[in-house]
Amino acid sequence: MSNRRVWLITGASSGFGREMTELVLKKGEIAVATARKPETLNDLKAKYPASQLLVLKLDVSKAQEVGDTFAGIKGTVGRLDVVFNNAGWGIMGEVEAAPEDISRAVFDTNFWGAKNVSLEAVKFFREVNKPVGGRLIVNSSQAGIYAFPSMGIYSASKHEGVTSALAQELDPEWNIKITLLEPGAFRTKGADKLSELTYTHPAYTKPTLPSVATRAYLNNGVPKGADTSKAVQRIFDLAGEPEPSLRFPIGKDALVSVRGEAKRILQDAAKYESWSEGLEFDD
Repeated sequence: MSNRRVWLITGASSGFGREMTELVLKKGEIAVATARKPETLNDLKAKYPASQLLVLKLDVSKAQEVGDTFAGIKGTVGRLDVVFNNAGWGIMGEVEAAPEDISRAVFDTNFWGAKNVSLEAVKFFREVNKPVGGRLIVNSSQAGIYAFPSMGIYSASKHEGVTSALAQELDPEWNIKITLLEPGAFRTKGADKLSELTYTHPAYTKPTLPSVATRAYLNNGVPKGADTSKAVQRIFDLAGEPEPSLRFPIGKDALVSVRGEAKRILQDAAKYESWSEGLEFDD
């Protein structure tokens, strides 16, 4: 299949996944695009040859399907250079309002699904690729750093602890580079569907409450977010960086969120720093 990079893109039916798939193909590289409903990519299948685009059905919340997908890629394509671990979805509502079954379903995709894709990617990069190595880009969120009121479940599912630990655990000789993508607000179909996945609690009605204000803003039709097609170009460029950072906040609002949360953490640490004095065992 020549020296063109091979990309695996999960959640390719819409949003960042769809935009990235289109860009990879326009750049002349090879895309393995997955979606729960692969027919949503039929227009791209009609436009590009099978030697450049492989579309697979995948629900990342099902661990067996994740494993089978990577095994299938090994048998057909034989190599992966970049894995864009992107599939995800969210709900809106106070933590008290979020139904447990729906919350668990969010985690099945955003946490367990993303984790399983990452582990299969690392294994593939290490054991299949010759020479070893690869790029793993995990689509987290600014909400994985700063938990927005009314989006607590989504924020928790996007927390970055597992990926951060995984990046530190890898043997440098494997030449595997991991980056956490932390997008701000971008105009995607997923963002537009939040109003359909909103849950409310009767105790939270005051319009001045942060969660209520957040819901009102996101649901009132205000134009939201930056241009996703421009963002994926930056992500594409990131995939070619020889020594990428672990975290990549993108979007001006994401930068505000990350810097604000970092400032608050440092302020809290400084406020109570003296309270950690004298806690050692007495001799």
